[in-house]
Amino acid sequence: MTGCCATTPCDGRYAVVVQTVRRTSLIAQVTEQLRAEIRSGRWPVGARIPTEPELTELTGTGRNTVREAVQALVHTGMLERRQGSGTYVIATSDVGGTLGKYFADAQERDVLELRLALDTTAAALAARRRDDSDIANLSRLLAERDKRWNEDPAASVEADVQLHRAIVVASHNAVYLEVYDSLLPIIEEVIRAQALKSEDSYGEEHAALVHAVIDGDSERAASATRCFLNSLIAEYPDAR
Repeated sequence: MTGCCATTPCDGRYAVVVQTVRRTSLIAQVTEQLRAEIRSGRWPVGARIPTEPELTELTGTGRNTVREAVQALVHTGMLERRQGSGTYVIATSDVGGTLGKYFADAQERDVLELRLALDTTAAALAARRRDDSDIANLSRLLAERDKRWNEDPAASVEADVQLHRAIVVASHNAVYLEVYDSLLPIIEEVIRAQALKSEDSYGEEHAALVHAVIDGDSERAASATRCFLNSLIAEYPDAR
């Protein structure tokens, strides 16, 4: 006597056994909502995210759920808790967070040499692809950087970082921007260290770079970036 198994009916055809799909946990759903806010740019790199009470209200979930969701993104490297200040976005993806952790202890000269490759290519791409919105944004950020430097050089670092990021944005390469964003925290640290030890604002160099991008001159934009970063690298005694 031949019996029938659960997956093979008596007529010889194969049956498909479908398991019930488990519902995604509430924590996972909230985690994905927070990740979406970061990826969309509504919470950009460097921004402080809403507080736990605010997130609880926004998501309609409990504080423990929100806390676990935030912690999950802290573990992936997308968020960073800062004692007494809040939680900040430090990367736009899990991959970006991993890169950010890897470069966290990098030497200043090494970061500048990496930027020599990244920023130079980004400037050339931006000059070819920038649109009216990019032009307006770059003009605004250049003016903001100059204004802040004249008022408080130490406080101008944020404007400087945003200006260089805007050039990468103008390259209209999403992968490039994701990698660059993952490096922003360490880039900001290096820029801040240089601002504290130098009285030179490099205003003319930044203006030359921005105007080359706006004019659509990719060779001039790349050259301006190389000259500027090479002059910073040359300040290190062991530079070759």
